[in-house]
Amino acid sequence: MRKRRIVVLDEATANVDLETDRHMQRLIRDEFGGCTVLTIAHRLETIMGGDRIVVMDKGRIAETGSPQELINTGGLFAELVRANDFGA
Repeated sequence: MRKRRIVVLDEATANVDLETDRHMQRLIRDEFGGCTVLTIAHRLETIMGGDRIVVMDKGRIAETGSPQELINTGGLFAELVRANDFGA
């Protein structure tokens, strides 16, 4: 794969276990550190290391921010984190 300025990953780790997902996320961070990486994912573990999260609801942007900002705000993302017992 060539190194590009923008990399789009659409459910790239959806079919792997959580341990493999963690390894792949570390590899992505290492290999594409200077790139903008747009990750589309359903697993919180996959996106928690991101700089900015865009939460979609019914096809519209519901909220944006860093994972910690969204948790502190108490919106949809915070509800997902609480509902999944995901420690942030």
